[in-house]
Amino acid sequence: MAIEIRAVTVLGTGVLGSQIAFQTAYHGYPVQAYDISETALDAAADRLAGLAATYREEVVGATVEQTEQARARIALTSDLAAAVADADLVIEAVPEVLDIKRQTYEKLAAVAPAHTIFATNSSTLLPSDMREFTGRPDRFLALHFANQVWKFNTAEIMGTDRTDRQVFRAVVDFASSIGMVPIEVHKEKSGYVLNSLLVPFLNSAIELAAGDYAEPEAVDKTWRIATGAPMGPFQILDVVGLNTPYNILVAGEDTRELAAWLKDNYIDKGKLGIATGEGFYKYR
Repeated sequence: MAIEIRAVTVLGTGVLGSQIAFQTAYHGYPVQAYDISETALDAAADRLAGLAATYREEVVGATVEQTEQARARIALTSDLAAAVADADLVIEAVPEVLDIKRQTYEKLAAVAPAHTIFATNSSTLLPSDMREFTGRPDRFLALHFANQVWKFNTAEIMGTDRTDRQVFRAVVDFASSIGMVPIEVHKEKSGYVLNSLLVPFLNSAIELAAGDYAEPEAVDKTWRIATGAPMGPFQILDVVGLNTPYNILVAGEDTRELAAWLKDNYIDKGKLGIATGEGFYKYR
């Protein structure tokens, strides 16, 4: 019997969590969006309002009625048990720190229904790093979205050797149903497909700037002119938000100096990217 996904919960309402929630709701699913505080949820409400406007501007055919209906399908809550009570699928989008993931899954496992599928949106951690925390390794896998999901609409699906094949297929079908292009990853690899290509590229750019070889603007200009790409690496970093690359850099023994440079020069000054109005560039 095929697994049916009808109700979805998103844990974490940051930049990408809010996007996942809105994209899912836009395609007709009821969504519970959970975060740990009312302050975080207030910020999420602002992000969702901004996404509604963005979809009307950038998504072909999106109307005011459709985007307002999408917003209405999203319930914001700081009550974890209530958030997952009816969930067929929980998509975790909490910070890229293993201990935070562990705490989240241990709490989640205690309150979620037995049938609920857990999916991590982790960009670098392997599902097998986290599966023992979930209490249901056969119903756990990775579902990784790229930032600006309405535009860069890949969804990488990667299980472990203990993930039930029916669960894997159900998540592939779900990804298709919300307008994503499913990318099936056959076995575990840190970084999946996208970040296996993207992270070394972005790290090389940061190394050039941190080592005073070239300014971020010059690095971006070089990449755009030489390749025809629409964005340079530092423009991409501003879109992603600087906390995520910082967490990735600080976790690597060979990249901690780059993490310190990013923290001292940007993060500690509140320059986190587009979301805060300034990162490597200033935004209106």
